[in-house]
Amino acid sequence: MPDTDRMSPRATGAGWSVRDGLVTLDEPAVVLKAALDAVFLRWGAEAGARQQSYPPLLRAEDLRTVDYFRNFPHLGSPVTRIRPDRLAAVATTPYDVAGSSGASALPASDLADATHLLPSAACYGCFVHLTGSSADTPVLVSTVAQCFRHEDHHDGLRRLWGFTMRELVCVGSADTVRAHLDRHRERILAFGASLGLALDRQPATDPFFQKDGSRTVMQLLAPVKEEYLHTDGTAIASTNNHRNFFGERRAISHADRPAFTGCVAFGLERWVHALGDLFEGDLAAAHRAVRRVGERS
Repeated sequence: MPDTDRMSPRATGAGWSVRDGLVTLDEPAVVLKAALDAVFLRWGAEAGARQQSYPPLLRAEDLRTVDYFRNFPHLGSPVTRIRPDRLAAVATTPYDVAGSSGASALPASDLADATHLLPSAACYGCFVHLTGSSADTPVLVSTVAQCFRHEDHHDGLRRLWGFTMRELVCVGSADTVRAHLDRHRERILAFGASLGLALDRQPATDPFFQKDGSRTVMQLLAPVKEEYLHTDGTAIASTNNHRNFFGERRAISHADRPAFTGCVAFGLERWVHALGDLFEGDLAAAHRAVRRVGERS
């Protein structure tokens, strides 16, 4: 079957099934995904990162402070509730009543205003948590989260609505963040090469900063985001230099100045896709390779 769910309601592959951009993983894919995450988790531990877990929802008011709705409104997945005055009506509505999308849906008129959103990246929770903090030494965090991006289309494991992201976050000076990203750039490429993945590192076009701001000029001189692409163009990892944007917007200080931040991100389902492609669907063989290579990566 095709590996995309754009043309059919369900897409399947070796150990996984996708519908509406939401994936179900069977045991071979679950085991491979866990082995990959264990490698990236160890990288964080070796760098001195502390494991943290953040709430599954982000407040809309917090996201406004970092220009989320200016730059990524198309990705947002708001979370809301049924209005109390509409509970009885919803309870008696036939389950097969079609919404505006043509599928069974809850009409927007039955819903309360959304005050929270699902995260589209794991690091947002970290920066919200660090708001108002100050440190004289670098802060390193390893976190993993279910993330959600309401893309204009879905494509198997390559482009999901809901997916898992591991991030290694560094907060400190500009030099500390740069060294954190440089170290992991080389590690990602070496790990991929040892597995047989020919990853292509490319600058990413990222609308993170305001398009008319001074940071945009700096981004043209030194890209703030680089992606690591599988041969079919799937970005399975990225390194991101936010400069002092979050430090300023969320009052995060390092050595009495707005902190610089950066993160290394791994899309775990995308790694499963790339290795499934490389090993021609033999996820058990891919898992053995990750265990073997990961121990010395």
